[in-house]
Amino acid sequence: MSDELANRRLKAGKLPPDLLASFIGDLDTKDKRLLLGPGVGEDAAFVSFGSSTLIAKSDPITFATDRIGWYAIQVNANDIAACGGTPKWFLGTLLLPENEPASTARDIFAQLNEAATELGITLIGGHTEITVGLPRPIIAGTMLGEAAPSETVKTSTAMIGDDIILTSGIAIEGTAIIARESKQELLAAGLSEEEVSKAAKFLDTPGISVVKAAKIATSTGHVTAMHDPTEGGIAGALDELARASKTGVSINSEQLNIYSETTKICEALGLDPWGLIASGALLITANKAGSKEIIEALNEAEIHATVIGSITSPELGLTRQTNGTAEPLPVFERDEIARLYSQS
Repeated sequence: MSDELANRRLKAGKLPPDLLASFIGDLDTKDKRLLLGPGVGEDAAFVSFGSSTLIAKSDPITFATDRIGWYAIQVNANDIAACGGTPKWFLGTLLLPENEPASTARDIFAQLNEAATELGITLIGGHTEITVGLPRPIIAGTMLGEAAPSETVKTSTAMIGDDIILTSGIAIEGTAIIARESKQELLAAGLSEEEVSKAAKFLDTPGISVVKAAKIATSTGHVTAMHDPTEGGIAGALDELARASKTGVSINSEQLNIYSETTKICEALGLDPWGLIASGALLITANKAGSKEIIEALNEAEIHATVIGSITSPELGLTRQTNGTAEPLPVFERDEIARLYSQS
């Protein structure tokens, strides 16, 4: 690692991709059964179990304080589904602050059970602890799933010329979190009670789960790659897709679906929806002939999906077309929600 990287002061949010890549490069990943190990942009790990591939993913819940048990199941299941797998088993690590009411733990366990039941997932273990110095409960989870070896999907297998499909819309998760955590600030900024209430329900409608969308897309047989946009927003997810597949991307800004509530919340708080945490959307790549069938299958299931751009050669970089003008894709030092709450 260079001195410049080693001396960098870290801010709230994901490790910067270049820093993470420097750490990953030093890991021993020589196990012969490891089919897909750690990599910037990859959603999960693949381990061979003969006729089945185990898919494993870990993710914490750090921004939300409401329904965190439910969140933990959903976001981890999304990553398994984005790899073409079926999420099946979950282990959670729950850390509680000192003097937290026991009812908090009870409620989080109930949330875990609710979400697991929704998705057909079995809770198989984990760890609970009361931890010194925590300002709020934190939960981190590990989801295990499986798929036939021929059904697994990577982020790194997008091909030049592929269409890029986006389901639902961008910043769904961020919209819901902010509406739940910052209601009074939004009302003071001029949003109505109805707008804030509707945005808070984005967790369920349109929803942050992409399990169904991923299953439908992969069933067509036309998917070349998938990626689950989360922290870092759609801009971060496109950057990860390009890094993993060693390509460029060209995006038509006018094709991105941005809900009106998201636009109003971002305008009120000075945020950019392109960089706002984005569970609920799924990036899918496919050749042009296959993308039409994928979109038709998703739309038939009442899941909004559209082509937002294409995979290009790496020399062309990451760009977006806005009002007919090409410009570089925006870069965010950290997720917009991390920036928002680090200021408050």
